[in-house]
Amino acid sequence: MVRRMASDPRFRVHIKNNRAGEMVFRVTPERYADACRRHADAAARVDARIDWDLDDFEASIAEAHALITWDLPTPDLGRRAPNLKWIHVIGAGVEHLAPLDWLPPGVTLINNRGIHAEKAGEYGAMALLMLSNGLPRFVSQQRGHVWDAHFATPIAGKTLLVVGAGHMGLAVARRAKGLGLKIEGIRRGGRRARHVDTMHRPDALDGLLPEADFVLVTTPLTAETRNLIDRRRIGLMKPTAGLINMARGPVVDDRALAEALTEGRLAGAILDVFDPEPLPATSTLWDTPNLVITPHVAGDDDVSYIPLTLDLFFENVGRSLAGRPLRNRVRPRLGY
Repeated sequence: MVRRMASDPRFRVHIKNNRAGEMVFRVTPERYADACRRHADAAARVDARIDWDLDDFEASIAEAHALITWDLPTPDLGRRAPNLKWIHVIGAGVEHLAPLDWLPPGVTLINNRGIHAEKAGEYGAMALLMLSNGLPRFVSQQRGHVWDAHFATPIAGKTLLVVGAGHMGLAVARRAKGLGLKIEGIRRGGRRARHVDTMHRPDALDGLLPEADFVLVTTPLTAETRNLIDRRRIGLMKPTAGLINMARGPVVDDRALAEALTEGRLAGAILDVFDPEPLPATSTLWDTPNLVITPHVAGDDDVSYIPLTLDLFFENVGRSLAGRPLRNRVRPRLGY
């Protein structure tokens, strides 16, 4: 349920930036001002406080109607923020705030799903072409000063299995379809989607893994998906297959994956997410053959990420003013 706006015509938002981390995730005054120009009607109703860490958090949240943040102190939030209507988390995943039983009644949790889609689609297409052409293998050979020619077959006609066919997975599927791949998808409800030839429910996973040339993991991290791609399921994949993880690190058993890559039971993998992050320098993944590592950058860019986030926020301001449901509502029971 979304609480209606109070009679006060000003809508107050607290924007909590973190000093630690990358600039790509910060709502600066300049970025906020640009968004106000794009959404002048809604912005005219909003008073924003752009803050850092917890500098003025308690005083500001006591009056705020909305909060834009990555994380926050959650205990007794209903008492500390009596006017709060929604919390906009600037990421697609909200597992770092789980369990969501701290969420006050009547307060809606919003996430950033869909914001990543365009950039993630490009990354996914790149990863598919890298795997199809044996780039992880060549990277390993380069490290060892080894010249060993390997001739790849064209990607058209191969099969991609998308595990978690949401915004990111479907963005990759669209590009993969343009490359001539057959697309199999898995999503909770099994609802069909454009660019996916056949959509399945999660219970079909074991039967689909042996047929896939590429397995793309883009599912949210929940209690149900933790360790979803475990040792047994990695063993179901054919030795010529490749795996891409763009979801969250704990969805894939990295130790089992590293063993399969080292022993030649899997052709290659590209990982963008890990547990923990940053990946420790002592991790054996750094030296695992036939593996390409990127530091959680698949869906983010410094040009459009925060502008798109603020576009979503101001759209929801307009929806709230009109008494309409907010976009990107998280379902606490499901965790996404």
